[in-house]
Amino acid sequence: MNVQDFFRISVVIFTVSNLVAMGLESNPREAIRTLRSTRFIVLTLAWGWVAGPALAWLITRIIPMQESQAAGFILASMAPTAPFYPLVVRRAHGDMDFAAALILLATVGTVAFMPIMVPLMNKGLTVNAWAIAKPLLIMVLLPLMTGLVLRLYNPSFADKLFPFIKQTGILFTLIIAVFIVALYGREMLSAMGSYAVGAEALFLIIMTIASYKIGFGLKQKQRSAMSLGMCTRNIAAVFGVYLAIPNPDPGLFVMLVLVVTLTGIISFVSAIIFARNAGIPAVVAE
Repeated sequence: MNVQDFFRISVVIFTVSNLVAMGLESNPREAIRTLRSTRFIVLTLAWGWVAGPALAWLITRIIPMQESQAAGFILASMAPTAPFYPLVVRRAHGDMDFAAALILLATVGTVAFMPIMVPLMNKGLTVNAWAIAKPLLIMVLLPLMTGLVLRLYNPSFADKLFPFIKQTGILFTLIIAVFIVALYGREMLSAMGSYAVGAEALFLIIMTIASYKIGFGLKQKQRSAMSLGMCTRNIAAVFGVYLAIPNPDPGLFVMLVLVVTLTGIISFVSAIIFARNAGIPAVVAE
């Protein structure tokens, strides 16, 4: 087993553990209740898979970047809600039941739309729809649903299991960070001197502000949950697609890594602002 193989195994464990943890800390019953709202479904689909990818595509046409960077950028635009999404919603004092429903719908939407949209919007990626759908089903939807089912039918076991799964996700996040620096450090430094970082930051800021301000009647705590969902990116799902791409260009992966850093910074700053708008100071520590 070489370094690349161990890295890919680490990515799989990172992806699965984080998605199981998301399911374990969600409230399935409240999520199902929220999913009955037509407004919620339409807004989520519109922001997540119409406005988001369209904005990313437009930015790649305006801001110059390498083809592989543009591919990674557009790929990340199709996967809202990060594994740490519940944390930032909690810090913003957003609607956690709304957030639970958003996690579920965003995950299903990612699995449904990515296999169709990735080949259409990234002509340079030689990967078919099933090659994208398969890892999303196995590595994204199945772990999330496993966590949700355990939370629904055996909450006491879910409470006991959650800390272990969460710590596993944190451990492999650190392992992947070390691998990224070792394997892609040079490409990351190169990207820092390009327009790629500014393009991703612009995308995340616009998505955050627009989805918060244009709430179509949602309450403030619901708008903050929606905004943070559209600001953060489900890097676990994106990594699943990345593993399905044969011989991917390093520039593509670098864009995925950069979006993780940027989405973390922007979402935590936004959570503080949203908490103030809610009239409650943001929680600094758990």
